[in-house]
Amino acid sequence: MKAARPDVDAALTQALERVLAPLASLCMAHGVTYQAAAELLKRAYVQAARAAQPDGAAKRDISRVSTTTGLTRREVTRITRDTVAPMILRPSPATQVFTRWMGNRRLHDQRGRPRALKRQGPAPSFESLARSVTRDVHPRSLLEELCRLGLARVNARTDSVILVRNAFVPSDDPSRMFGFLGNNVGDHLAAAVSNVLAQGSPHLEQAIFADELSEPSLAKVHRLVGDQWKALLTALVPAIQALIEADRKAGRAAHQRLRVGLYSYHAPMGRPEKKGKES
Repeated sequence: MKAARPDVDAALTQALERVLAPLASLCMAHGVTYQAAAELLKRAYVQAARAAQPDGAAKRDISRVSTTTGLTRREVTRITRDTVAPMILRPSPATQVFTRWMGNRRLHDQRGRPRALKRQGPAPSFESLARSVTRDVHPRSLLEELCRLGLARVNARTDSVILVRNAFVPSDDPSRMFGFLGNNVGDHLAAAVSNVLAQGSPHLEQAIFADELSEPSLAKVHRLVGDQWKALLTALVPAIQALIEADRKAGRAAHQRLRVGLYSYHAPMGRPEKKGKES
């Protein structure tokens, strides 16, 4: 039995309340009942229990999971039978084209903004950019998808392609929005939990907090954060792509995935919090 840890338990309870509150708001906004959400939590408990002891004997698995989670053996059996493994949302080829265009300095103008690309021909062109991402989808199809998403447009007079947005946020596609929410927040939370539990190498998971800001100051911070994201994107995308290609040429086992993000959030001031860096 674990020793009593009132301070730690209270802090954990507060952390869970902060994490669960926006999830409850999301569920209520989309008609997900408590019963449905509780069922998902049960599934998560079962998956976590199995992940904690992946080498457990199969014949004792149901009993072990039941004891660990507090669920009945019948519930564990039912959940095991009905659970489908969650899927990770993979970037579409069109999304990858957009990301490389945003992140490649050679495709930017002197002000660091993505410049117009001729539609066809040798690099730098949209056709060569599209083919650097995939040869399984025709560049014309990728261009049509980018235009459909409102990310790019074609200048018929110059036969060139222009990016019209600097971020891929598919607000008109709820399925993809939910996919981004689950994958981005899921990985962020997984990094924080792994750090708290001291599992493996520490993940970078830090934030800056400030209060007493006016609306005009907040607008300036938003622009600054956007500029910082563009700089990070421009630095990381080519570097990561080069590493992927180096791994491929060297024949190294490439079984690791990576997600790097930047977020900001603002709300009216509530109870006082300590200013400065949080980890």
